[in-house]
Amino acid sequence: MQKHIQSPPKVCGKMCYVLMKPSLNFLTVSLVCEPNGAQADEELVWLRNGALINLKEGNDKGHSSVCVTPVIHEDNGAIFTCSLSKNSSASASVTLNVTCNYLFVPLLPHGPNLFGSEEVTVEEEAVLLLQCDTLANPPVSSVSWTVNGSKVNLEESGMAETNDGFKSKLTANKVERRLHEGTFNCSAVSSMYGVHTKTFYVKTIKFPLMPMIAGLVVVGLTALLAVLARWQRIMRVTHETLGKKGKPNISKLHF
Repeated sequence: MQKHIQSPPKVCGKMCYVLMKPSLNFLTVSLVCEPNGAQADEELVWLRNGALINLKEGNDKGHSSVCVTPVIHEDNGAIFTCSLSKNSSASASVTLNVTCNYLFVPLLPHGPNLFGSEEVTVEEEAVLLLQCDTLANPPVSSVSWTVNGSKVNLEESGMAETNDGFKSKLTANKVERRLHEGTFNCSAVSSMYGVHTKTFYVKTIKFPLMPMIAGLVVVGLTALLAVLARWQRIMRVTHETLGKKGKPNISKLHF
């Protein structure tokens, strides 16, 4: 059984190597299966990690191909199997396995502002969370954080750093301008791809407490005056109604 791998990947035996770069947002990999000596009407089947792939009509007779698009991180290590159908007259044991090893750099763009730089505005005494995507294949060797060109001192800044292999996070539970305002860099080091960095421009602002309190006082007083005015009107109407009901009707009195 012959196979071809069309599109960018490097082929090595039964492995295909695909390098995913930040500019390749919609990378496509095509796998082609051509059984030696197969009849034009012999049926072929494709499996991905043991699960049957639905093929379009005409793409399963004598020559078949599958297309992976877009390639994502979850496709790494996927095993594609092409074989003759059990309904074929030829041996069903003729099988080709191709494992695709997708190589991707850290800090790949999974959404807006996940590669390059990001502006962050946070209120003082609020929680600050900075995170960058460090998932890569092969894995990155190290991740480091700097602020204004110097390594982040976790003890002095009151910050905490965590890394689960997918994302590196830097957190401050209570923001202070003198400690947390500035330029933060998250740098991931890879033996294959070098250093990749994401930059965060953090700006702190004071929560407008006094104007907020003044506004709430004004709103509260206005509501209270409205309720009092409404109550006075209700009481006046009630007294007038009771006065009319209590006054005797002289025209209906008999002596």
